[in-house]
Amino acid sequence: MFHQRLGCSSISFRHQDLATALHTMSGLGFEEIDLGALPGVCDHVPYVLDAEAVEAVAAVVRESGLRVRSVNGDIGDLNATLDADARLERERHLEMLLSLSAKTGAKALVLPCGAIDHEPVGSLEGDIETVGAQLIHASERAKEFGVELWTESLHYFRLCWNTERAQLLADQLIGSNVGIVMDFSHIVASGGNPVDFIERFGDRITHVHLRDAVPATETGPGNINLSIGNGQADFAAGLSALRDIGYTGHFSLELETRDVTHDERPAAAAKAGSFITDLIQYPLHTIQGAS
Repeated sequence: MFHQRLGCSSISFRHQDLATALHTMSGLGFEEIDLGALPGVCDHVPYVLDAEAVEAVAAVVRESGLRVRSVNGDIGDLNATLDADARLERERHLEMLLSLSAKTGAKALVLPCGAIDHEPVGSLEGDIETVGAQLIHASERAKEFGVELWTESLHYFRLCWNTERAQLLADQLIGSNVGIVMDFSHIVASGGNPVDFIERFGDRITHVHLRDAVPATETGPGNINLSIGNGQADFAAGLSALRDIGYTGHFSLELETRDVTHDERPAAAAKAGSFITDLIQYPLHTIQGAS
């Protein structure tokens, strides 16, 4: 039904428990998912993640029959200054998320690009250097579990919230195995251009999140919580640009939208999946097909 490289994030159905969300996505025709493990955003993975919880979540995922492309997790603010105990706890949580990634057959664990705050703890350069070092460390640990480490290098609400900061972080990651996740909604909300993002980071993009957005205006901040077709993201141009550079990675609908009711959400996800499938196959289509 949908393109084989198009999946759906469990964040899209975060109002449901994990088993129900997986059943919903499978019923819509999706065969691949991203697994949300973001406490406070998506509680499909327990906040207290121990070996028993990892096994329980992995069993639910296996029973669903769905493939997992990535686990979208968080181990705390990577630019924070931690004491020894906090560093040990962060390392323990990282190990559990990597174990979950391996046990669910995920290709990668995705970590954020710093704290949920545009202001650095110290200097901007110092904070981004710290984030880069933490991501590189996590990527080295990921190798032990047979998975990759990716980061959503531009996140509208986090330290690296625009293209310029995403570039600073990417510069810190040169020569590492850390992949870059591109998210249309965060790029647009920050005032950026997805095609420019692709031109800058194309050969390092390992995964793509799909959701619509509008940029900030004089009267309000950017909005990343829009269904595909209800914002200003030019998916046709972006997907064409990805095709032009030879992108062979996968895509995921991360429909953390607030312009539909929960009852409307499955139909909205199916509509978005069909529209994006057409654009992946025929990327010169226009966005009007989603309206």
